[in-house]
Amino acid sequence: MPKDTFLLDVNVLLALLSMNHSYHQIAKDWFYRTPRLKWAICAFTEAGYLRIASRPGQHTVAQATESLASFKKHPGYHYIPIRSDWDTLCSRFFKRLYGTKQVTDAYLLGLAIEENLILVTLDRGIMHLAGDEFEKHVLLLQAK
Repeated sequence: MPKDTFLLDVNVLLALLSMNHSYHQIAKDWFYRTPRLKWAICAFTEAGYLRIASRPGQHTVAQATESLASFKKHPGYHYIPIRSDWDTLCSRFFKRLYGTKQVTDAYLLGLAIEENLILVTLDRGIMHLAGDEFEKHVLLLQAK
């Protein structure tokens, strides 16, 4: 995997693909202003995006799938398969897991660590999960 490849969290992917998302401009600025950006998604980010984007009253699953497929044509795209199980990816920070809403976060952070990626997120809670030991694997996008 190329050095400094960024794994998109579900919330970043949603922000990038949803113009009405409150963090759309922040995510867009980072994505389009990072020179020679190498970025990636995995099964969790795809599924998470499709689940949320196809809620009733938003898009159909087919529309959301088409939007995702179109987005993956941007330069620097990589797909990261998940080859390891929960224990392998997440045991490094089990003691910092405090709730069920962190399951996907833990998988994504564990995958980033395992594959030497940087997880890009809007979720400050991932910084606690990463702790000092793994904070180099997280990029938190914030309003300036």
